[in-house]
Amino acid sequence: MALKPWAAALSGALLAVAAFAHHGFDAAKPQHTPEGFRNVTGAQVAKPLSWLLRWRWEAWRAGLPPAARQPTPVVPPQLELLQARQPSATWIGHATVLVQSGGLNILTDPVFSERASPVGFAGPRRSQPPGIALADLPPIDVVLISHNHYDHLDQTSVVQLNARSGGRTLFLVPLGIKAFLEREGITHVVELDWWDVHRVQGVEFHFVPVQHWSARGLDDRMETLWGGWCVFAPDLRWYFSGDAGYSRHFADTRERLGAHARDGLLFDLALLSIGAYEPRWFMREQHMDPADAVQAHRDLGARRSIGVHWGTFELTDEALDQPPLDLAAARQASGLPEEAFGVLPIGGTWRPAGAPGPAPKQ
Repeated sequence: MALKPWAAALSGALLAVAAFAHHGFDAAKPQHTPEGFRNVTGAQVAKPLSWLLRWRWEAWRAGLPPAARQPTPVVPPQLELLQARQPSATWIGHATVLVQSGGLNILTDPVFSERASPVGFAGPRRSQPPGIALADLPPIDVVLISHNHYDHLDQTSVVQLNARSGGRTLFLVPLGIKAFLEREGITHVVELDWWDVHRVQGVEFHFVPVQHWSARGLDDRMETLWGGWCVFAPDLRWYFSGDAGYSRHFADTRERLGAHARDGLLFDLALLSIGAYEPRWFMREQHMDPADAVQAHRDLGARRSIGVHWGTFELTDEALDQPPLDLAAARQASGLPEEAFGVLPIGGTWRPAGAPGPAPKQ
């Protein structure tokens, strides 16, 4: 997610301790620079301050974002069924998803705090509580971090997850983020570069390129890496985009990891960002809109996609409830069947066809 206006206003005074040290520079890799990292697509993703100010001025003048017409749907989580560790994905909110595959409980970009912000008294506030409270989660084996923006890497949440497991939870993170976690007392951490793979109990975790950027303050832009995750387990092959603008990386991922495909499809499930996309002149390079996400679904070769990164935090100029409406329109325009790409309610669980236990209406 782009540096939020609230964070931009507060970061100069409050984020001196949040700097990340760039390390692991490899001149042979195009995403590496001596100062940090870059997008290899040439897109201008990290916008200058003048663009940010223009966006906020225009949004204020137009009274954006509009109020949501209806609240984000919420259902009670099926906590007992989640104890079985059968293949599934449960939307907790925003980009936080509990995925069960290969007998592991895996959590993406955990944010359980009230605000996606460097401080607790200001910044984007949740529109509803997490679909599963952190204390009610099953034991978490692996946490996947896509990048270091506040709505994807929440300091309080990762510290609590680490404490809850007595340090047994493994954190898989992009280059540059390990030092931040270690300063918080989290030591069971593995850093990955694009196309690196780490295996846990026979499950493969591939860190793959996406078009985005990183920063937590005003002086650490692009110092840590960003990316998506491909997870290949015998019972579920799945993808998590984190934050991403549409780019050739989705097609490249399918081509490079094609050996994992079955019946012409690489993934059983893709978790794709569909929110925080307006205005397009500011957000296009860093965040997909639903039409972009439909194309990413096709590029990746996914049997089923679920839209995430919407309906939780008010971050950009579209209403909180607009992304699913735009997704339905984009799906229809592309001729994609409804069952191929949809959304879940907060707390809702998706299971593959034939999986045990009742699945909620999706």
